[in-house]
Amino acid sequence: MADKVRKDAVEALQGLLFDGMTIMAGGFGLCGIPENLIAAIRSSAVKDLTVISNNCGVDDFGLGILLAGGQIRKMISSYVGENKLFAELYLSGKLELEFNPQGTLAERIRAGGAGIPAFFTRTGVGTLVAEGKEVREFDGELYVMERGLTADLSIVKAYKGDREGNLTYRMTARNFNPMMATAGKVCVAEVEKLVETGALDPDNIHTPGIYVDRLLEGVHEKRIEQRTVRKLEGAA
Repeated sequence: MADKVRKDAVEALQGLLFDGMTIMAGGFGLCGIPENLIAAIRSSAVKDLTVISNNCGVDDFGLGILLAGGQIRKMISSYVGENKLFAELYLSGKLELEFNPQGTLAERIRAGGAGIPAFFTRTGVGTLVAEGKEVREFDGELYVMERGLTADLSIVKAYKGDREGNLTYRMTARNFNPMMATAGKVCVAEVEKLVETGALDPDNIHTPGIYVDRLLEGVHEKRIEQRTVRKLEGAA
């Protein structure tokens, strides 16, 4: 089997990026985001991107640096609250935004990866979410049809990976990563720890290597999105 490991993010993305492409990016806030791959996309200067991600990082980190570089044309997301530039670009008409209830976004991605073109859900019926979409009645309840999502490229972040691309995620850093790994035509993963094939417990592999085309071992800053501390009792 061909070795999927690349020396860095630039090499891992070589030949995969083009203007106008759709990219899925794993992560939730700044947790479990593919930091190295995002930075390499920023350096590539590729533009007119459609990015599918729960949110868009913060103003100076994560996907926020692609917004700052003017590389993103459209976001398909469920939350924009931590990025001021995101809100400014959307309100000024410079960024297209497709809002999704968070569970609907997750299921749209899972469906796309499973080859399911569409599904029906009660979430969003009677709201702006359902405008322009088919609504159908099942067992006396109304459901709105949502389309599955796929992408030209999925970029994901895992805790450990082996040379065949099998991945394991750590705690909540798993978030959107496993489903996105299945929904891209090509999947590139960055891991904190690269191990030899056979070192991972087969029962604890979250993404089988068949879904992963390339991977790299990265160095991760792991910023804290919102630092909250509790004052110690008796402290001044």
